[in-house]
Amino acid sequence: MSEAINIFEVNGTLDTAGLAEEFARNRRIQIRNVLTDPTAEALRAALAQTTPWGMALQAADGEPQDFRVEELRQQAHAQRAQALNKEVHEAAAKGHYSFRYARYPMVRAYQEGWNPGGLHDVLIEYINTEPFLELVRQVTRIPELKKADGQATLFGPQHFLGLHQDQQLEEGWRIAYVLNMTALEWRPDWGGYLLFFDDDGDVIEGYMPRFNTLNLFAVPQHHAVSFVPPFAPQGRIAISGWFRDQ
Repeated sequence: MSEAINIFEVNGTLDTAGLAEEFARNRRIQIRNVLTDPTAEALRAALAQTTPWGMALQAADGEPQDFRVEELRQQAHAQRAQALNKEVHEAAAKGHYSFRYARYPMVRAYQEGWNPGGLHDVLIEYINTEPFLELVRQVTRIPELKKADGQATLFGPQHFLGLHQDQQLEEGWRIAYVLNMTALEWRPDWGGYLLFFDDDGDVIEGYMPRFNTLNLFAVPQHHAVSFVPPFAPQGRIAISGWFRDQ
């Protein structure tokens, strides 16, 4: 574990048995107040103030593209990102899977030593400690879960994540997660909801990005993040990734 930073402590009063029963009904759940209040607020503030947001984009069957914040300050990369933005919108208009959002790839940053011992390194370590892993194992009733990856994400105006299923089972993906760290007062009109769909394309459930909540859902499962409109005054900040069995 890197230098101790008090930003992550699981709420010890959670009713894991009751949460497991709820998860079992639909293979998904939103757990409220998942972290203790002081650490949740500290984490929220730290993510909002210190994350060097890059961009993640994909248009239809093209390869996902990542741009670090340093790259976006360079003309060639900025022009490429702008061109990709147009491709993303055109692909989405045709019904192809696409996405556009700001992100910081915590695992890659950890492995490549972007900021050794910094906030995001400490956070990915905390997510992989036994208290948090065991909470997810108990709620999902999947004792085989061994580790989690993670990325910091920011869905701001005109950002979205298209409908998809997360079918990379060969990589050990079992449970997708979203740890919501958005500011306290989120409005439904601002979008950014995690939505679930049936085979007919109807929305069957949706989770507001409430502060200090943990969304868990088994994969594969049809889901998307709804479009954040231009008038949204703040972004949807979260940590997201997958819990794996290998």
